[in-house]
Amino acid sequence: MIDAALTRPPTFTLIVVHSFSRFFRDQFQFEFYVRKLAKNGVRLISITQDLGDDPMSVMMRQIMTLFDEYQSKENAKHTLRAMKENARQGYWNGALPPLGYRIVAAEQRGAKIKKKLEIDPIHAETVRLVYRLALKGEGDSGPMGIKSITNHLNARNIRTRDGGKFGIASVHQILTRTTYIGQHRFNTRDHKTRNAKPQAEHAVMEVPPIITEAEFKAVQAALKARSPKWMLPRAVSGPTLLTGICFCASCGGAMTLRTRKGGQYRYYTCSTKARQGKSGCSGLTVPMDKLERAVADHLEWRLLDPQRLTAMMDQVLERRQEWNEHRRGHIAELRKRVAEAEAKLKPPLRGDRERRHQRCRSFA
Repeated sequence: MIDAALTRPPTFTLIVVHSFSRFFRDQFQFEFYVRKLAKNGVRLISITQDLGDDPMSVMMRQIMTLFDEYQSKENAKHTLRAMKENARQGYWNGALPPLGYRIVAAEQRGAKIKKKLEIDPIHAETVRLVYRLALKGEGDSGPMGIKSITNHLNARNIRTRDGGKFGIASVHQILTRTTYIGQHRFNTRDHKTRNAKPQAEHAVMEVPPIITEAEFKAVQAALKARSPKWMLPRAVSGPTLLTGICFCASCGGAMTLRTRKGGQYRYYTCSTKARQGKSGCSGLTVPMDKLERAVADHLEWRLLDPQRLTAMMDQVLERRQEWNEHRRGHIAELRKRVAEAEAKLKPPLRGDRERRHQRCRSFA
């Protein structure tokens, strides 16, 4: 609606709202857009708060919207407090539950149905498998890292709740979420900025555990001991030569940096393969120095070829000659204008000199 109102000419010239609080609950944003719309010839009218356009009405509108913003923040505070208490009592506040759980009706209070989480027997096995692979691996593989677990799940066609493939981030979330030991944390981040909140503001909701606390602690210790391979390359490494310009020939995904042995070995690998394993893409993993040297050698061969250098120098000399000709023409034009200006100034100066001579003779 705002975009349509700000087109030139506007699609409409009037916006009608029930009250000013329905337009914006932030006083600064409200005034910003009201003035922006007014500049484009669009008026905002409230059905229940009929005010004019005179200075007194503008002041009243600003006071009313400021109170609306305060009331909105108060309502949000009380709503969050009620939701935190609801979570502490073991009831689900909404949204999709974590993998391995499902929402069930627990009780009815008046017209409202209170809901809780219970273990989903199908997807709970996937969660147990992830922890088992992290602690013991499969067969003689030994404990697996996050990337290996992701490859294992996708290679065996084990899917997420919505049928998609697992990624490194989703596996890492499973391995670090306290929900699976029966402690789901609510209000961990600010819903607007997504910044983490202090632990004192969290509300812990008790849910049926899928794994034991000992298993969870063992996995956390293993993750802490390993390098964070699940993170984006730019979070653990410096700039690389081919970042953003090198892509996988198989799937078109970006070739990103991966390290081994604590950063001793550095590779370019397909980002799709890094996230989803070989089932996502069978792209190559190339040592960083080898690929960068090959690219540099190829560029050197293409750019420093004698025939190419001759052609480039010919183009440079041709452009330089054109620039010199243009400069000579510009200088000639400037000299012409100077001559014209001097020609216009000479007659008045000559007349002034003659008049001064006549005055001198008359005094003599």
